[in-house]
Parts: sequence; structure tokens; C-alpha cells
Amino acid sequence: MLAIGLDFVLGYAGQLNLGQSAFYGIGAYASTLLVTKLGIPFWAAFALGTVMAGAAGALLSLFAVRLRGHYLAIASLGFAVITYQILLNWISLTQGPLGIYAIPPPPPIALPWLPRIPFTNLANFFYLTASLALIVYFLLDQMLRSPIGETLAAIREDEISAASLGINAPKWKAFAFAASSAVAGAAGCFYAPFVGTLVPDAFFVTESFAILAMVIVGGMGTLIGPAFGAIFITLLPEVLRSIGDLRLILYGASVTLVVLFMPGGIMQAWRLVRQRLFFFAEESAT
Repeated sequence: MLAIGLDFVLGYAGQLNLGQSAFYGIGAYASTLLVTKLGIPFWAAFALGTVMAGAAGALLSLFAVRLRGHYLAIASLGFAVITYQILLNWISLTQGPLGIYAIPPPPPIALPWLPRIPFTNLANFFYLTASLALIVYFLLDQMLRSPIGETLAAIREDEISAASLGINAPKWKAFAFAASSAVAGAAGCFYAPFVGTLVPDAFFVTESFAILAMVIVGGMGTLIGPAFGAIFITLLPEVLRSIGDLRLILYGASVTLVVLFMPGGIMQAWRLVRQRLFFFAEESAT
């Protein structure tokens, strides 16, 4: 969810947002505090946390949409640093480095044709989160197939030409920022009950770079690519764990090689393989 949300604003609107970890944290802390301190039901807290993260993204966009390239990246990275410091130092609200513990899982869901589904079971929690990720993917995909996608692509390719066609670039960039931030906030709402604890270090700025790596490795501007990039970036360190600290070198080298020699990421590799297979199939047929 974090990767496809970032790809929506980066790969399609062309806005380099390095503050994704901040919106991730806002959603996690907002929903958790609403549940633990105010006793608000989880699903209401989830909706409010998502809205609050989206609103934070829209607020940042009011200042950021006039920036481009590395200036925008620096501004969004600064927002991530500020958010992290607030989470770390506002101890009366967030407990700071002490963290928030004993965060309850979502309440069981009762469906007419099935028994109650408890989310204390991690397998059930996985299917719940995966279902939400699929819904988010479907909604973003439908938006990108609509005139919204064409509008964002026009802004990404040439903002001046888009403006000459009557496209309000600041408004649409703000929309992309808000949508991407809301998706990150929704992911944060599920992260908190999954781990059961919240500490600010989970939302340090390095998390934004990890999410960016998922997008680049998977294939920026493809939406499905970042999902595969997230799987690859998550599993690779686990596969290499048996070789100790050498895994960090191989992990960094593999990501660097992808960026240098295959900028389209996993999706570019898949297209090349598919073309080769199609070519060999035609050769065999002839």
C-alpha cells in the first residue's frame, strides 16, 4: 500500500515525495490514540486516521506544489523529519521513545454466511490487510484509467503545456499528494494493531527511502510494479540472512544494479522476457 500510494504521486504525477513515512506515522498514531485514549471503535478510527493523513498531505501540498524536482524532495523530507520529531518529543501524547503498548487488533467481523472472523489470528489479519490493499489498488487503477490519469500524466510530462490546455496543475498535484498520503495513512492504521506497539523509530525518514526503493525496483509508473518491488525488497534481506552482514552489501548492490541497468525495474524485465518468449514462439511457428 505504501509503495503503490507513492507511485501514484511519483510515477504518475511526477512529484518526488520523500515524506511518505510521515503520513504512515500520522495514520498509525492517529488511529491508535483514537482507539486507546478516546475509546473510538477501530473502523471509525481507521477512517479518521486515513482522513487525517490525507489532510496532512493536502496541507503540505499547499506549499509543495509550487516546488519541483529536488526542491520538492527536500521540502517533503523536511516534513518527515518534523513529524518524526513531534512523535518523538510530544511525550504527553505519543509516549515518545517509550512507545504505546497493548494496541488491540481490529474487532472480529461477523458475515452472514461465515462464523465470526477474529483478527488475533495473524493469518486472518493478513487476509484483511491484503483485501484492503487490493481495494486500494483497484481504486487507484480506476482513477488512472479515467481522465484523472491523463491529467496527471500531462502534468508530469510538461506542466506548462498542461496549463495551456486549461489544466489546473496545483489543484491536481494537491489531489495526488492527498490521495497518496491517505493511502499511507491507511497502511499505518493497520500497522499499529499488527505489531501491537508503536514507537517513533518505525517512522524514521529512512522508511521513506525504503518505500522509494520499492517503487523504483518494481517499476515506477506501473502501479502493479511497486507491489512486486515491495515483495522483492521485503524478501531479499530474509533470503540473504544466512550470510550475515554480507547480505547488506548484496542487498545494496542488487538495488543499485537495478537502478543503473534496468531503470524500468521488475516490470521492464518482465516486458523484455515476454518479448523474447513471443519472439521465440514466432520463430518456432515459422
